[in-house]
Amino acid sequence: MIKDLWVKYKSIIAYLFWGVVTTVVNLAVFQILSSGIHWNYQVANVIAWFLSVLVAYFTNKVWVFGSHYTTVSDFIVEFLRFYFYRGLTLVLDIIIMYVGVSLLGFNDPLQQFIVKFIDNVIVVIANYIFSKWLIFKDNRDIADK
Repeated sequence: MIKDLWVKYKSIIAYLFWGVVTTVVNLAVFQILSSGIHWNYQVANVIAWFLSVLVAYFTNKVWVFGSHYTTVSDFIVEFLRFYFYRGLTLVLDIIIMYVGVSLLGFNDPLQQFIVKFIDNVIVVIANYIFSKWLIFKDNRDIADK
């Protein structure tokens, strides 16, 4: 029974695990840059996004969705597709941070962290949907044949 559940939900469990790792990278880089070095929160947000998406791509490719592309051109297409859809959620990320910090006035470091955490939950859900059905989908079809 446990083995059946593992097989059935393996990609979701792996996505959640690596999603937590990616979220920790995102939150840590954001906190270091925004609170530690006192950079503008949106600059810190974009840099944290870039680094966490890099981690997310390789962990999703290998351990979550089992992407098997081996040619350079297929890799580039998949990588660009991944960054494109993550870029869409970056827009969502920026809007949520702007609303929470600039419009609602959650300016102190703890409040910014809470907004960033809530933001990450929403973004992780959107990223899973994009990854499962739009980014790594074609590759799973090839691997199953």
